[in-house]
Amino acid sequence: MSALHTLLTGLVFPEQPRWHEGRLWFSDWGTQEVIAVDLDGKSEVILKGPSFPMCVDWLPDGRLLMVSSRDGLVLRREPDGSMVTHADLTGVSEQPPGNELVVDGRGNAYINGAGFDLMAGGEFAPGTVALVTPDGSARQVADDIAFPNGMLVTPDNSTLIVADSYAKRLFAFDIEEDGGLSNRRVWADLGEGVPDGICLDAHGAVWYADVPNEQCVRVREGGEVLQRIELDRGCFACALGGAERRTLFMMANEWSGPENMLKGPRAGQVLSVEAPASGVPWP
Repeated sequence: MSALHTLLTGLVFPEQPRWHEGRLWFSDWGTQEVIAVDLDGKSEVILKGPSFPMCVDWLPDGRLLMVSSRDGLVLRREPDGSMVTHADLTGVSEQPPGNELVVDGRGNAYINGAGFDLMAGGEFAPGTVALVTPDGSARQVADDIAFPNGMLVTPDNSTLIVADSYAKRLFAFDIEEDGGLSNRRVWADLGEGVPDGICLDAHGAVWYADVPNEQCVRVREGGEVLQRIELDRGCFACALGGAERRTLFMMANEWSGPENMLKGPRAGQVLSVEAPASGVPWP
């Protein structure tokens, strides 16, 4: 692995990176901004989100989707820049999902979330995954995931992989023709690894960000560790992008508990390193 490069510093809580239209897009949950940065470190605030957390992804036609967790909604940005309601998640589960968002190549959006309010110190309950179809209808498609975090869809739209931070595993589901999920299975048991954000490379390996162990790790199906990048702070999410998608971007930050995650020092960073395999074209 090549040396680490620091692309951006001074962020409150960088999360959920996506490579899109030649730049890295991510959300700073602390400032509630969606930011795009190029490979030279030049950044631009694209929009302000209505609530934390605020994850984004894109429909196949290029329109941006954003989770408004406070309202239990998925919003859509129209070509004129206006934000409209794409889907209502309030009836999907008792605690509407509002954490990670990923869209497949058919326009199906998957949103996951814990079954309790972590920020408020709520009593534990397992989380869920919801499906929003292109027409805006929403339904629950998976449950009993201890703490669902990062997600990805394989380029052939056949498999959804979900990181369960509490179970320390990556779970895989088959994606049915109607977008539903079936055949839940353990894709990788990570031992002491604690997966947060994840991304897939062209060799079929998954990179997972790990906050408590301050690392980003590449594993193959089954859990064999292929690469490990050690950091000096927690790694919250990762994405492959850049030229030929050979750059691994990592969202790194100091962690002092959920009560401080949005008001701590501006210790958040965007780091990059050359990856051993390119990323996949979707998402």
